This record gives sequence, structure tokens and C-alpha cells, in this order.
Amino acid sequence: MKIAFYGSSLLSSYWNGAATYYRGMLGELAKLGWKVVFYEPDAFDRQKNRDIDPPDWAEVVVYDATPEACRKVMARAAEADVVVKASGVGVFDDELLGVFDLARPGALRIFWDVDAPATLAEMRLNPEMPLKKALPNLDFVFTYGGGPPVVAAYEAMGAPVCRPIYNALDPTTHHPVPAEPRFTADLALLANRLPDRESRIERFFLEPAAGLPDRRFLLGGSGWHDKHMAPNVTAIGHVGTRDHNAFNCSPLAVLNVARDSMAEIGFSPATRVFEAAGAGACLITDFWEGIEMFLEPDSEVLVARDGKDVAEHLAALTPERAATIGEAARLRILAGHTYERRALEVDALLRSEGAWRSERKSA
Repeated sequence: MKIAFYGSSLLSSYWNGAATYYRGMLGELAKLGWKVVFYEPDAFDRQKNRDIDPPDWAEVVVYDATPEACRKVMARAAEADVVVKASGVGVFDDELLGVFDLARPGALRIFWDVDAPATLAEMRLNPEMPLKKALPNLDFVFTYGGGPPVVAAYEAMGAPVCRPIYNALDPTTHHPVPAEPRFTADLALLANRLPDRESRIERFFLEPAAGLPDRRFLLGGSGWHDKHMAPNVTAIGHVGTRDHNAFNCSPLAVLNVARDSMAEIGFSPATRVFEAAGAGACLITDFWEGIEMFLEPDSEVLVARDGKDVAEHLAALTPERAATIGEAARLRILAGHTYERRALEVDALLRSEGAWRSERKSA
């Protein structure tokens, strides 16, 4: 069984927050017998900033960001049993929806949304959006967050079936490691600078830092080089996935700040939540609906509703309590939220739908 997956990038996490999700999910599906072909454009300098080599569990096809190259890889959709177009490829997103028309008869057609709140908002503003027109002809919409609000919204717009396939942990790649001095801090945050998250990062990270001049704050991620910050904040730029474990294990605590749309709709834990928990880090997160589905507030995660809460959590946090919270989070995520579990869910959906189609065809 072959999956043709058209996404942003499997090889690079540079300006590509979905990389960990793709790797964890597709790597586990490959273990279940799926042959994965991942098509990614050479765009946004991602190929110059690869943080993994092409994996042995997937064929990765990198194509030029030109219309001709795009058409060539789209034609290969006809080779697959399952055709997936992900959101947020960044180039030719509307054109790539054409892979659903090029899929062979009987193939499953799936739109996999890695930013459902943003996609839904765009479709509400633009009723003529090509994706909205394509929804009724798909077999599934998968999302990596959103819960009941996203499911209801997608199905109201014509998707036959919408299923959240949440972010998770790959314990072989994200796990405890020794602390490294270069990542030492009282509170660390890993987040690219994005318009719909910047004000929340100011409130939950930069303002508490300014109010705690004796504490050290560390900011990883791209785009912050010209942002005014207090002297006790160190911005270190892009942090590749190979350094995420050390980044999470070295500070007293790490912070998660959701984007505006993710926080508003809830049920949308970022990959950073699972990476930090897998490393045994003490996580402080901004509040969003549904967090208890993944981690228990106060015992497995510290929840903040504003920057004042962040500062209070940090002031009360001892190394011993931080270690206790981090270990509890790690055990909770290992028990119920790994990519192995998520892949089994996807595999069951795909095989069930495929078997139903085979039975209907032979009847």
C-alpha cells in the first residue's frame, strides 16, 4: 500500500513546524507496511537547512518551486493507493489540490490540515476557495488539532469525515539527555516569530522577563533578531531538531505559547508540548481548552493565563518540583500519546475504508 504525501518538508524543520509531526506519523505508518513517498518543494531555504538526511522509511522527492516541476510530481499521484495533500506547503497550495483529480479510481483522497483554525478562517472569508470546493469529494480530512469545534466546522463545510490526529511523541527522537550550558536558563521558549503569535509571546514571555531582571530567559526560533528585548533575554535563532532535547532538558522550565487561533479554538497541543514532555522538561503553557486531555494541570504541566501567572510559576518553582512535574509529564505522554498510537489510528481508518471500497467494487 502506497501513500503519496504532498507537504511542506520532511527533511527540514526550518520555518516548518510540521516537520516533527510528519516524521513521527509517517515513520510509524511505514512500520505498519505503508510505502511512503513524500513530495516537498525546494522553497524558503529549507533544503539549505536540512536537519535530517532522507530516511530509509520514505522516498523523498524534492522538486523545484516551478509550475512545470509541480505538475510532474502531481502526476505521480496516480501511482498511490492513498493521496494526501497537506495544508501549508507554502507554494502551489491551490494547484496541488489537483492531485485529488489525478488519483486513480479507488484511491483514498485526504486533506491533512496542520493549521486547521487558519484554514477554516480563510474558507469562511473566501467561499470560492478551491479547498472548500474540493471537500465534498474527499474521503477524509485529518487535522493535527482542533477537537470538536474543528470537526463540526469541517463537516459543516462539506467534508464527509473529519478526524483530529493529534500531535504526539516519538520517544526515539525526543527523550531526556544531559543538560548543556549553552541552553541554561530559568525559562526557555522555542518559537518562530509569527504575526499571530508575537503579541502572546510578548505577554507570556518578554514581559515576565522584563519584570524578573535577575532571572535568565532563552528564546530560540527564527525571526527575532531585530525584536527589542530585556537584557536578560538571549535570542539564539533557529534551533534544529537535533538540539531540541538539550534545549528542553537544560533550563529550569520551558514555555509553550500557542498562536492566537490555536489558543482560541483549543484542543490544539503543539509539537513542542510533546517534545518537551518527552524530554522530561517542566512545561509551563498558556491556557487552552482541552489541555487536560493530554496533561494534568499542576501535576504534569503548569498552566498560565497571563504573564503574571508565568512569573509566579517561575518564582515558586524549585529544581526538585520541576523534575517531578517533568517526569510525570513524560510518563503520561509515553503511556497515551505516542506517534505509534496515532499511526495505528490512521492505519485502521485507511484500511477500513479501503476494505469497504474493495467489497463494494466486488459486489
